[in-house]
Amino acid sequence: MKKGDILLICAVLILAAAGLIFMNLGGKKSGGTLTVTVGGEVYETYDLAKDQEVSLDIDGWHNRFQIKDGVVSMLEADCPDQYCVEHAPIDKMNETIVCLPHKVVLEITEGEEPRDVDA
Repeated sequence: MKKGDILLICAVLILAAAGLIFMNLGGKKSGGTLTVTVGGEVYETYDLAKDQEVSLDIDGWHNRFQIKDGVVSMLEADCPDQYCVEHAPIDKMNETIVCLPHKVVLEITEGEEPRDVDA
């Protein structure tokens, strides 16, 4: 490899790293509201400034999530795959946690107006 090739590779790697840092740190705004939808219909909205645990017991199934310090986590669910429980906590605008078997979507939205979610 020539010196120019090495410089080009380093420049591309630096640009890629800068892009990733921007996307993860500066690309998303913090939200103020958690919108919970069940079966594509808005079920409830919650203020992220208020710490709380919420249980959803609908049609014989159970999900429980937590809002703490503006961060949302799915604590438990009785679905077989547990992907929603294993999902990383969310705290940025438009991030979601989805329990597909129960058709539950937790989405961080901005302001007080809930946003419709297609099923």
